[in-house]
Amino acid sequence: MNSAATDRARYDRATAHLDAPLAIVDLDAFDSNADDLVRRAAGKPVRVASKSVRCRALLERVLARPGFAGIMSYTLAESLWLARSGFEDVLLAYPSADRAGFGELAHDAKLAGAVTVMVDDPAQLDLIDAARDGGAEEIRVCLELDTALRLLGGRVRIGARRSPLREPAQLAELARAVAARPGFRVVGLMAYEGHVAGVGDSLAGRPLRSRTIRLMQGAARKELAARRAEVVRAVRAVVPDLEFVNGGGTGSVQQTAAEDAVTEIAAGSGLYVPRLFDNYTSFSGRPAALFAQPVVRRPGVGVVTVLGGGYPASGAAGADRLPVPYLPQGLRYDPQEGAGEVQTPLLGSPADDLLIGDRVWFRHAKAGELCERFDTLHLIEGDRVTESVPTYRGEGRTFL
Repeated sequence: MNSAATDRARYDRATAHLDAPLAIVDLDAFDSNADDLVRRAAGKPVRVASKSVRCRALLERVLARPGFAGIMSYTLAESLWLARSGFEDVLLAYPSADRAGFGELAHDAKLAGAVTVMVDDPAQLDLIDAARDGGAEEIRVCLELDTALRLLGGRVRIGARRSPLREPAQLAELARAVAARPGFRVVGLMAYEGHVAGVGDSLAGRPLRSRTIRLMQGAARKELAARRAEVVRAVRAVVPDLEFVNGGGTGSVQQTAAEDAVTEIAAGSGLYVPRLFDNYTSFSGRPAALFAQPVVRRPGVGVVTVLGGGYPASGAAGADRLPVPYLPQGLRYDPQEGAGEVQTPLLGSPADDLLIGDRVWFRHAKAGELCERFDTLHLIEGDRVTESVPTYRGEGRTFL
């Protein structure tokens, strides 16, 4: 058997006692992917993006490995929950308007020492102060830098619309405003280059598009490396004891780690390696997280129907946001139906070998979003489920 057929046989044997739909994480692949992230980070610690994992047991597993340190969270409520669960270094990667959460943070020394919040506007400081309700704990603050590449005098923008802070003087000015304000302390700087880290540069069957992306990303990396270094110098002139400068993402780990100004790398999707991370020239990983749907109908020759499966990912709508049938190889969606809410027909010659009750294994598009569909991840080693652990959803936590 080829490797795909071998994996399918392993997963079928390991989960034979379970009813599908179900989700798994192949721990051999997960650990191998973790090792690859550490190798590419070249000695700089990797901060784990929790939105790409959404399972406390797996966050604990990866953080126990050498080369990983800290969590990058996605909501304040999640950050506080993780800190209460024993995680001691949680960087909230997005600004929040959670007044109740800020009130808790300002009243609890342990939480305030463990959680760092994101700020890119003085109005966010006003909101936090208004939410303190008498809480006097010092709030740890990280400033975010806009990483977008701007061309033609700013008329063309490539990159996510995140922070309004772009130039060194702007970051330094906000750092001074925070330093002058009682109850706050700047401890970090973050810059996420999503147009490099989150965009594949080797698209199957699209060589010209791939080359264009590589040219864009090369220009973006060069521009950002120079500007990020200037920003760090400007902020350190105001905050000499800055604790960290965070950058990168799964798709740009080695390039971002090469910048002297960066002290740590953020990554998370590279642990599960969903389908959006298949199209990179700089690295390749092993699919570690999969879900299985049971065959419930055989409508005709070359067709089976599985239960559910319509789990689109966030982002701009498109075919690349859909899960893909993975094992057995050779199945595809019916273009008139696609991935369905309750049932999904699949076409292809492998369908004729599938019986009612057999399962089809899928890969999802974006890493942690799978965990919003399943309350349990079955952890597989070899051809055995060695543990079944709750996702955030399985612990009753849906933060967004």
